[in-house]
Amino acid sequence: METKIGIKQEYLAEVAHSLGKVLADEFVLYTKTRKAHWCVTGPDFHSKHLFFESQYNQLEEIVDEVAERIRSLGHFPPASLKEFLQLTHFSEESREKNDSTGFIKELLADHESILIHLRENIDGYANRLHDAGSSDYITGLMETHEKMAWMLRAHLE
Repeated sequence: METKIGIKQEYLAEVAHSLGKVLADEFVLYTKTRKAHWCVTGPDFHSKHLFFESQYNQLEEIVDEVAERIRSLGHFPPASLKEFLQLTHFSEESREKNDSTGFIKELLADHESILIHLRENIDGYANRLHDAGSSDYITGLMETHEKMAWMLRAHLE
């Protein structure tokens, strides 16, 4: 059934495709944060284990919300590991040393990358594609990532 919400179908498709890339980045970041939670070692293990858990819980909610935003636009989100890996801007990082500082630096860089990507799309969604709702949505998502990045960055200062 066609989604009739006052936005041209081709614009809905373009926003949905763009959000699919956001979803892929979020899912890969979620997975990398889970890895940090599972694999961190060192004298700060317990505190970082709990910290990474709080971050992946936030990311798990974000993944669900982005997928639901795509569905609200009348499209199906990417939903397989293969699709996520094809769409993401990130690479899977493998490390020999599972220290908290290494994980934090990597995760911080990924949050900052998502922030740049989101910020680049805010005006385009609203102005070019006439989707103020998605523009507002990614603005809120950007604010969440800014806070998550701050929490990571604070560990490095």
